[in-house]
Amino acid sequence: MKKCLFPLLACGAALLLTTTAVAQQPLPVKTVEFDSPSVGRKMKYSIVLPEKYEQTTDRYPVLYLLHGLTSAYTQWPRQGVPLYARAYDLIVVSADAGNSWYINWAQSEGGQKNDWEEAIIKDLIGHVDATYRTVARREGRAINGLSMGGYGGLMLGLKHADKFCSVGSHSGAIAFAKSFGERMKEGKEFPRPKKEPSKKPDPLIGIEGFSSQAERSPRGKIFATPEDCAASDPFQLVLKVPRGQLPHIYLDCGTEDRLIESNTQFVKLLIDNKIPFTYAQSGGGHTPPYWAREVGHSMAVQYAILQRYLLALPKSAQVPKAGP
Repeated sequence: MKKCLFPLLACGAALLLTTTAVAQQPLPVKTVEFDSPSVGRKMKYSIVLPEKYEQTTDRYPVLYLLHGLTSAYTQWPRQGVPLYARAYDLIVVSADAGNSWYINWAQSEGGQKNDWEEAIIKDLIGHVDATYRTVARREGRAINGLSMGGYGGLMLGLKHADKFCSVGSHSGAIAFAKSFGERMKEGKEFPRPKKEPSKKPDPLIGIEGFSSQAERSPRGKIFATPEDCAASDPFQLVLKVPRGQLPHIYLDCGTEDRLIESNTQFVKLLIDNKIPFTYAQSGGGHTPPYWAREVGHSMAVQYAILQRYLLALPKSAQVPKAGP
């Protein structure tokens, strides 16, 4: 039984929209290449445009989706997003940040540039806003992700609350920075991968010099001090954002997921501090079938939040239809 901490009406709407989307065909997925100065390379993202995008001059809100560790911008299109997206007047962008945890690394080696937070917040969003008819303001942006991307969605969304009205996480590794900082204070190293990442390029990624797991794993130090960890810790960030500026928070986790304890700890923190949020948990593990099922639910919730914010804009702030 799914636990749903938002009105039953919204749950019903999410179910109806999800069911409607499944009965139709998926929208086309386009792959876009762009320059990302923050990491000194060409990057790619996947984008799904609303069905009537080419027939209108309207601007549309954007949902940014972040992938998990060892995956790429190709992950979310395989999780049913192009199918669910048909139900909404919404642009969906699937980002790519390699195995970076979406963080500006404290130290980089081998001549690399690893400002991955800036790559998303500045380079990616800047390119999308300059290329497509977006609602290029906080009220028109949401961010979400799975696993590593769930951490990234909450971390980036809370650090940059001026850019997103809704933030989310599926099966998020949301205690990553918190645990890293605790181990650092105890003089312990964070566990490293048991084997070296593969040097074999993945042709489905197709980014020159950034298609193998070895290339996609930054070299250097992600955090240099416990203070670095604290600056990217959702458990601390959520308490620092002024209440009136907090984006809506969505998160879910499977009951058989190894990360559910940290997710329920975060929920308790929100409850104890009377911070509004939406939380759902249901049977499932840290697996693609769980994410493919739950992203339909989260998209319904986040689209509703976007519409709430856009409808509340004063007429003087209404978004013009003309665009790129």
